[in-house]
Amino acid sequence: MSKEMIRKVFEDGEGVLQLTPTWVPRGFNEPGRRLRLHPDDYYALGMDRGGICERWLGSLAKALNGPKTGETEGMSYVLTDKASKATELFKDFVDELGADLIGDSLMDKYGTWPTFAKLYDYDKPLFHHLHLTEEKANKIGMHGKPEAYYFPPQYNCSYLGRFPLTYFGFDPSTTKEEVMECLKNYDVKDTRITELSRAYRIQLGTGWYTPAGVIHAPASLVTYEPQWNSDVNTIMENVTMGEVNPHNLLTDCAPEEEKDDLDAIFAQIDWEESTRPDYKETYFRAPKTRCESDEAVEKWVAYANEWVAAKEVTVLPGQSYVLKDAACYCALVSQGHGTFGKFECQAPELVRYEDLTADEFFVSEAAAKKGIKITNGSSYEPLVILQNFANNNPEVPETV
Repeated sequence: MSKEMIRKVFEDGEGVLQLTPTWVPRGFNEPGRRLRLHPDDYYALGMDRGGICERWLGSLAKALNGPKTGETEGMSYVLTDKASKATELFKDFVDELGADLIGDSLMDKYGTWPTFAKLYDYDKPLFHHLHLTEEKANKIGMHGKPEAYYFPPQYNCSYLGRFPLTYFGFDPSTTKEEVMECLKNYDVKDTRITELSRAYRIQLGTGWYTPAGVIHAPASLVTYEPQWNSDVNTIMENVTMGEVNPHNLLTDCAPEEEKDDLDAIFAQIDWEESTRPDYKETYFRAPKTRCESDEAVEKWVAYANEWVAAKEVTVLPGQSYVLKDAACYCALVSQGHGTFGKFECQAPELVRYEDLTADEFFVSEAAAKKGIKITNGSSYEPLVILQNFANNNPEVPETV
């Protein structure tokens, strides 16, 4: 698409872009089937690619899904023409529009939109793993991956999966030698590494922040995850609910010279944060109300970190509300229908793999500051929207 057409789409939307669903398969675990994707389409990319377990939102990142990964797998697209269903890579819009889309502060510091969010949906809990810090990720030409979690009731109302508890870190009594023993036996026996951890039962409508370098095994709920622009994992659990995790999952994100060095693999763990005695007090995130009126309620659901933030906005039945923010963001409609600026918006009930939806938007900084008028088209049901931000919104709460 030409630069002129990109500008026209942007201007026609008054600084708002409508995005199309970005579905991501995984070769491990199994789909929880709560992403509102049609039951026939969870293996739409082929049985050898695994089931679709994630939907990425406002993403410029390519998924790390092995040698068969598509060139733009994981990357978002903008709907440029509704009638023809024409789309264009979201990255092209970011590259062309620059500060007009993401604002001067992000453009000056990163030169791009540096974050995205996802909905992930696994029926079983995920393996005990960590995401690399920026320093460790730079060794393989990637970025680190701090992340936040929020557990939306709208996607979890029928089923919480097989294990609705998350393991965070290790119990403070754990020794480094015990963890190293698990790594040494990764290919020998079931190491049961989560016996060294701490599990917390997940509460819907709340969240957590997980720093890069902290080992964790997420619960089997649909999770809304604002994160930094990366897809790097080191899996340290070798058997998860009977599923054997191959050796390469332990070493895929290590530099070539460190793949056989267990000391270097172990050093990816942020030991201090992973064994923090006050972990829940530090990283659990209850929602914080930003404002409340007869028209709407805004709550911060991810905050108090230097990387990402998120809000949940509820427009009450039959109401209109002007949503103003200090920075650009990606928005996901999780419940209800109505209008979002110039666009129709609607949370889907059932989506085919190639269907368009009206539930995902990217809002430029200028449009966010001016305000987006949102109208709830229902007299009965709330219209609920999740927003994820980068680290340039000065209104985000800094403390728990």
